[in-house]
Amino acid sequence: MPSPLKVLLALTLATLCGAGTAQSVTITVATFPDLDRAARAALPRWAQLHPGIAVKIVSLQYPDHHTAMTTALATGSGLPDVMAVDFRFIGKFAEGQGLQPLDGPPYDAQALRDKFVRYTFPQATNTRGQLVAMPADIGPGTLLYRQDLLDKAGVREAELTRSWESFIEAGKKVKAATGAYLLADSADIRDIVLRSGLAEGEGLFFDAKGRVLVESPRFVRAFELGRAARQAGIDARTTAWTNEWVAGFKQNRVAAQMMGAWLAGHLKNWLSPHTAGQWRSTGLPGGAHASYGGSFYAIPAKAAYKAEAWAFIRFMTADRQTQLESLRVLDSFPALIEAQQDPLFDEPIAYLGGQKARQLWRDIAAKVPAIPVHRLDAMATDVMRAEYENVVAQGKDIRAALADARALIERRARR
Repeated sequence: MPSPLKVLLALTLATLCGAGTAQSVTITVATFPDLDRAARAALPRWAQLHPGIAVKIVSLQYPDHHTAMTTALATGSGLPDVMAVDFRFIGKFAEGQGLQPLDGPPYDAQALRDKFVRYTFPQATNTRGQLVAMPADIGPGTLLYRQDLLDKAGVREAELTRSWESFIEAGKKVKAATGAYLLADSADIRDIVLRSGLAEGEGLFFDAKGRVLVESPRFVRAFELGRAARQAGIDARTTAWTNEWVAGFKQNRVAAQMMGAWLAGHLKNWLSPHTAGQWRSTGLPGGAHASYGGSFYAIPAKAAYKAEAWAFIRFMTADRQTQLESLRVLDSFPALIEAQQDPLFDEPIAYLGGQKARQLWRDIAAKVPAIPVHRLDAMATDVMRAEYENVVAQGKDIRAALADARALIERRARR
C-alpha cells in the first residue's frame, strides 16, 4: 500500500497540473548562467500547460550558485524546489543525503532511462544506487578548429585527429605559419587523455572500491602528452574562462579548442563572432570519445513542493519540444534521445561553414562510455591540476607528481 506522503504527492500534482486550475503555487528554481536562459525560454509554454504552478527563477553565477546550494543542503535553509547542478558537482551532491531519490513512486524516473543518452543516468546515481537528478543537456567532446588558419599552414584535418603525436606536430606547423597556438592550454590534452580508454563503469579518479587511480598508466600518458605539447610551444598557457583565454579567441591567437559541443555556441555568440564561417568541428584526436560536462536538475529532499518540482523537471528534461527550444536558445546539446532525432540535427550550421555538425556530435554522444562519478572527483581534479602545473611549469618528475597527488587525495578523503 502506498504511503500517505506518496498519495498526497500524486494527488497534489494531479490537482495543480490540471488544465484551467487557478494559480495557487509558486516553485523556486535555483540555477546559473547560461542554463537559466533555457528555463526562462521555457516559461511561456510551461504557463500554458501548468497554469496552477508559477515558477520563480533565481540565478547566481556558477561558483556562487553551487556554494549556495552546498550551504542550503547542509543547513536545510533557503532551499529551492528545483536545483540545477553542473556535472562537476553532481557526484558530490549525489553522495550526500540532501537530494530526493527519484527512483520510486511518485517519480519513477528509472522508467525514463532509455529515453536519455546512456551515460547520463550513471552520472547522477550515487553509490547507494539512487538516481537523484535528471539530465538536461550534455557535452559531447569535440575538436573545434579554424579552417582558415589550418589552410594557411597547409595542415589537413586528418593531421589533427590521427593521433596525439600527429596533433602536436600539426600544432608546430600552425604556429610557424600563422603565429597562432593550436591550444589555449596543454591541460586540454591531459583532460581528454585521462578520459580516454575507460571501460564501462570505470571511474575517472577512483575505482569501484574507492581506491585512487592517479598513478595508473592512463595518468602517466596524459601528463606526458600534455608536457610534450607545452615543450613544443603549441599552447598559449591560458586557463579556460579567464580573460586571457577569451582574448585568445578574440585576437585570433588560438586555432583550436577541445571541449563540449556547446562551445560552438559560445564561439558564435561572444568568444569569436568575427570568425563566423571559419570554424569546423571534428572528433577528438586518437579516436577518443569523452563527455565535457552537462547539466542536471534535482529536488532537495526538504523541498516544499516536490510534486510540482518533479513536473517542472520532467518538462525541462523529458519533453522533446522543451529540449529542442533549449538547443535553439542556448546551443545546449539535448540529453533526450528523441530530441536528437529532430530534423534540426540535419541542418547546416552557418557559423561552422555550413557543416552539419550536430550529426557528428550525436554520433560522438552515442559512443561515450558510462563513467560513474565520485563525490570526491572535484577535489581530485583540483589536486591533479596543481600537480600538472608543477610538472609543466616547474619541471617536476611526472611519477613523483602523481605519487604526491595520490597521497594528498587519500589524505583529504580521510577527513
